[in-house]
Amino acid sequence: MAGMKRGRDVVSANDLLNLLDRKRLPNHIAVIMDGNGRWAEKKALSRVRGHREGVKAVRDTVKTCRELRIPYLTLYAFSKENWDRPKFEVKTLMHLLKRYLALEEKSLMKNNIRLKAIGALSDLPSPVYEMLKRVMKKTRKNTAMVLVLALSYGGRTEIIQAMKKLFHSRRKSLNGSIDIDEQTFSGYLYTRGMPDPDLLIRTSGEYRLSNFMLWQMAYTELYITETLWPDFRKRDLLEALLDYQQRERRFGLTGDQIRESEETHHTRLNRFHRQ
Repeated sequence: MAGMKRGRDVVSANDLLNLLDRKRLPNHIAVIMDGNGRWAEKKALSRVRGHREGVKAVRDTVKTCRELRIPYLTLYAFSKENWDRPKFEVKTLMHLLKRYLALEEKSLMKNNIRLKAIGALSDLPSPVYEMLKRVMKKTRKNTAMVLVLALSYGGRTEIIQAMKKLFHSRRKSLNGSIDIDEQTFSGYLYTRGMPDPDLLIRTSGEYRLSNFMLWQMAYTELYITETLWPDFRKRDLLEALLDYQQRERRFGLTGDQIRESEETHHTRLNRFHRQ
């Protein structure tokens, strides 16, 4: 991959696409879209302009994931902490979100993409919340891909709320004890019913999770790129996917155990096909 990055002007997105193993793509990609403000500052533009340009990166990323048949794409669009930003910036972000939802509704339907949102959605301004609910309802039967927007989202808040819901639902049957496993707890998270992310992409070169999907990221592969979000395009996503495919996902096991498991699986599969 290092050679590819040095030769960005030579290696095209189609060249990268041809290198992908379509059988080893992630089921769920999560993205921390960072760098809108810095992109604008570098160009002596307003932060608002940076956010507007970031919408183009969203469209391109969604389109590429749909083309690659990635089942789930989650975009960290607005955190709980973002409410503390200057009021004008927050107002602009909410306006852009509402406008994006209105403009992309037809595209989501055309491409058979379901829209889902996670977070403290009731925090959103009423017009934005109503638009979000409308588009989610309109696309709820789409099956090709799920686009998830994390809005007013905080990982710690999600975990605390999940604990409250779990204990509330079990209060009458506790009898002094309660049996909780990971699967049970996951059923009370915003992401219930969704697979955990296989790959997290963070733009702008920051090395932190920023309170994003703390429970779900236990075994997620992390990919950090210096590219600022407004500049993130198809070739950047393909580079992340190629990097992901070079890794061996162990989930706490040794490399030998993983390979032995894969060999056993392939042996059983070959026997099945011969029957």
